[in-house]
Amino acid sequence: MPVDRIKSLRKQLELLNHQYHVLDAPTVPDREYDRLMQELIALETDYPNLITKDSPSQKVGGKPIDSFRQVKHSIAMLSLDNAFEDQQIIDFIGRVANRLELNEQQVLDLKFCAEPKLDGVAVSLRYENGILMQGASRGDGINGEDITHNVRTIANIPLKLLSENPPEVFEVRGEVLIPHRGFEQMNERARLKDEKVFVNPRNAAAGSIRQLDPTIAAARPLRFYAYGLGEFSGIELPGSHFERLIKLSEFGFNTSPGTEQVTGVAGCLAYYQLIQQRRDNLEYDIDGVVFKVDELLKQQQLGFVSRAPRWAIARKFPAQEELTTLLDVEFQVGRTGAITPVARLEPVFVGGVTVSNATLHNADEIERLDVRIGDTVIIRRAGDVIPKVVSVVLARRPDSASKIVFPTECPVCRSEVHRQIDEAVTRCTAGLYCAAQRVEALKHFASRKAMDVDGLGDKIVEQLVAENIISNAADLFTLDKARLISLERMAEKSADNLLQALDESKKTTFARFIYALGIREVGEATALSLTQHFGSLANLTHATLEELIDVDDVGPIVANHILEFFNSEHNIDVVKQLIQVGINFVESEPAANQQTLPLSGQSWVVTGTLDKMTRQQVKEQLQSFGAKVAGSVSKKTTVLVAGTNAGSKLTKATNLNIKIMTEDELVNFFKNIKDGELE
Repeated sequence: MPVDRIKSLRKQLELLNHQYHVLDAPTVPDREYDRLMQELIALETDYPNLITKDSPSQKVGGKPIDSFRQVKHSIAMLSLDNAFEDQQIIDFIGRVANRLELNEQQVLDLKFCAEPKLDGVAVSLRYENGILMQGASRGDGINGEDITHNVRTIANIPLKLLSENPPEVFEVRGEVLIPHRGFEQMNERARLKDEKVFVNPRNAAAGSIRQLDPTIAAARPLRFYAYGLGEFSGIELPGSHFERLIKLSEFGFNTSPGTEQVTGVAGCLAYYQLIQQRRDNLEYDIDGVVFKVDELLKQQQLGFVSRAPRWAIARKFPAQEELTTLLDVEFQVGRTGAITPVARLEPVFVGGVTVSNATLHNADEIERLDVRIGDTVIIRRAGDVIPKVVSVVLARRPDSASKIVFPTECPVCRSEVHRQIDEAVTRCTAGLYCAAQRVEALKHFASRKAMDVDGLGDKIVEQLVAENIISNAADLFTLDKARLISLERMAEKSADNLLQALDESKKTTFARFIYALGIREVGEATALSLTQHFGSLANLTHATLEELIDVDDVGPIVANHILEFFNSEHNIDVVKQLIQVGINFVESEPAANQQTLPLSGQSWVVTGTLDKMTRQQVKEQLQSFGAKVAGSVSKKTTVLVAGTNAGSKLTKATNLNIKIMTEDELVNFFKNIKDGELE
């Protein structure tokens, strides 16, 4: 029977795939594998109704897709804090010990999972009942792109978990990369065909998983290495991160080669030295090592800060440096008018990428370096930060080297520039009259954490400013379809979508609105503190220096920036225009006039998938009522908001007898607070 033969072939091929790509221990010649695969493809061609998502034949790539679909991660894919010195690892472990209240011996015995930090592209794989259902890129950590069609083609990613009793949901996090040998072979083939070659394996991997045509990804030597889990349900897992990685291996995944369990500061530092020595002989690129507190219960106790876990850190390798020639210096104008000198360099390969530009920071730095055009300079690229000029090789200075002259007027609008006595930065004084500042200010205004105008990309903003269609943020909301369609690459549907996004963005929060205004040094946290303290826009705009300094996170320098902003007649006019075009948000009584906010002193945790509100919306609403929003459940947690697939946080909250709310209950709870009916 065809169905029986297809099942038999799939089982054989799954085993052979695992032996070859995961265990690196093939048991049959390639020709035999090819014969079995061709037989399977022939049978599935004759009986297409028998093709399944987990069939090994699906690794060859299917039909191209039209565009990438956005995917919201059920659990955020967080980034890691970086350490560049041994002392920073010692300090990290000290912070962990203090938060866990460990004694001296417990610190010495504290176990970490130590892993080489693979230099690839982070992706998430979602399995349901053992079958690969979705692959997603990391994106911004909250939202990624659906790359399922490409991850299916990666040889060592199982389409079906190696388990007779697979979990209901099993989300695997890891890194997609291209090994050195495969990268060299791929570029060699490209050279023979006179095609573009890739600069480094990471760029090649990133470009491969973002192809609309999966046959392209299938033809490239991509590999996946698992380093952790996201959402899971229907399975009991070990309480050790290291042991969970072993479990991932049992399910058919490669984990980062060289992963070990180490103990204490001494174990971490010794592991770092070991991997650094092996770095140049590895089959793939790494840019450091990662240390994670091994015990999951301790990870939960430690929680998160901002967008990084407190229980993990990346120890980066020393900065990589190279020599090159400084060809010229250009001056760029930023959102706040800061004029930054940018070095144009003879392209040089450093830190895994080809570098042709580097920052010179400011006039003081140019003077300190005594750098001149024509000099041979040393470029440093530490981790993924912007390359910078660190020194000049004076012995190689040519007679033709010329001094760098800092501009006395704005290079964009020709307005006067000014440098305050206590600042190193020179700024254009023209404000939004300057097109460069206008462009950057508008990009910030529309960004995700500000007004979140979907579809208003950098290129569109640049066109709108270049063609004098808009002069400030309020003008965005007066755009019409005809104006938008006149822009390059703007079709009717795109114009309609952008107009709808602009309209939807009008309803925002007070904190987002203040952050979107782009006041110097007023970030998200400071904007929230300002809005909670003053309660209304009128109170904030009329605040004195002393009143501003009373706000958490606001010191004299930031207070003066806020005063300068609201003392500008032009800025006040733009704010009024924004309100007139329909920007609206909820104001409240200032915190100073209240005995307390309704949730002041409470700690809330949100977990699982929410349908009616995003996590960011829930977080902002809770914070506006005075609550602290934590990343993990502890004895101090007041309430856990549990969406669907809540997982281990729900279990822990239940065990600790912590109050649990569903999303519907939360919505009603918020309504009661707003109606003044909080019990």
